[in-house]
Amino acid sequence: MKINEYYRDAAHMNLNGSIAALVPTTIIIIGNFSVLKNREIMLLALPFMIYSLISFQVYLFRMRQSITIRRNMKASKDISTSIFKARHLLVLYRNSQSSSLFIYFPNGHMAGQIKKFRGTGKKRFKLSRSYALYNEEDQVLGYFELKGRKVLKIDVFDRNQDFLGRFEKRNIGFRKAKKELFDHTGRFIGEIEGSSVFMDELVYDHGEHQVGRLRRGWMPMEWSPLFPEPNTPVLSLKEGLSEKDKLLRMSLLINEYFIER
Repeated sequence: MKINEYYRDAAHMNLNGSIAALVPTTIIIIGNFSVLKNREIMLLALPFMIYSLISFQVYLFRMRQSITIRRNMKASKDISTSIFKARHLLVLYRNSQSSSLFIYFPNGHMAGQIKKFRGTGKKRFKLSRSYALYNEEDQVLGYFELKGRKVLKIDVFDRNQDFLGRFEKRNIGFRKAKKELFDHTGRFIGEIEGSSVFMDELVYDHGEHQVGRLRRGWMPMEWSPLFPEPNTPVLSLKEGLSEKDKLLRMSLLINEYFIER
């Protein structure tokens, strides 16, 4: 799914909401004229009519965005790469019945997607608390399994379901948490520091060197023809990290989008 298709699908979701809001509106109006014949009852239809109108306007706005982005993509360079080779990735979260996290390259092409894992494999995951990273061809690249309550643990597995390491989050005060990363042997390999108010997560290795960052409000202007929302979050990971190292550090996305926010 290219980025213009993402905005097109978002537009259709708003259109569906607009149409759905017309159903109770129609029932109230027809029921009132046929049976009740009370002028004040018509006020009950007003919120649904307003919601339908707003949703339809959002639909038109998103469709215009999708059309503009599609034109801009034709003029941009199509540089194909893999999600683990990219220096920067843009992240868009869709909160729906089955919430998903869409990951894009700066050229507007889809790099991958994180969503609930519902399949089976050599290792049995708790399906209610497991997520998977898929590439653009819907092939699994890695797994994330949530454990613990007081101390959140996210176990990370590669595509072969081999254990890579763990993300741990411990609450240490009001709106404060300690986020650490451990390898498959339990050795400390880094931590994540950020704000509980706005999105700016800094990823450090065990030597306190920054190797990654997830932040909102930083997107370069040259990406705006394809990503019209200036606050689109950007995930940056240091070059030189292996696929397994990057996959382990991408566990912060699970905590950020499916746990905290």
